[in-house]
Amino acid sequence: MPTYRYSIIGIDPDKTAIASGRNIRVSPKQCREVCNAIQGMMLDKAIDLLEAVTEEKVWIPYRRHKKKRGHHPGMKKWAAGGHPVKASGHVLKVLRNAEANADSKGLDIDRLRVIHAVAHRGRAYKKYIQRAFGRSSPYFENTSHLEIVLEEVN
Repeated sequence: MPTYRYSIIGIDPDKTAIASGRNIRVSPKQCREVCNAIQGMMLDKAIDLLEAVTEEKVWIPYRRHKKKRGHHPGMKKWAAGGHPVKASGHVLKVLRNAEANADSKGLDIDRLRVIHAVAHRGRAYKKYIQRAFGRSSPYFENTSHLEIVLEEVN
């Protein structure tokens, strides 16, 4: 099994728990917005937010690549937003994995905070779609790498 490097350095291994998901077949743009939404939250609030997004009850603000996104009156500060259901489900899986890692390390689950949540672009899977007159066109399926670090706060 390969060992992956993380984009955060200088963390205390006794007070932190990390988890990652590699080559997840979900949009990196949506993963980025979901990770920005949960950054700095306590663990239980982040889990509640992601579960509400997957049930399409809460909006995630889109702060980047938002020109042709719908603007909704339910958004407070940011006008553009959406319900990235698939991305929220995958981020929730990695977040629960980090919670389990913290539990196995003996950290207090009630005092965990998300200090690092990022999404990087993964490898692109190349596929082909059939066209007229015996031709075909390539199209790419984007993947994402997710990293989540939880830290025990006092």
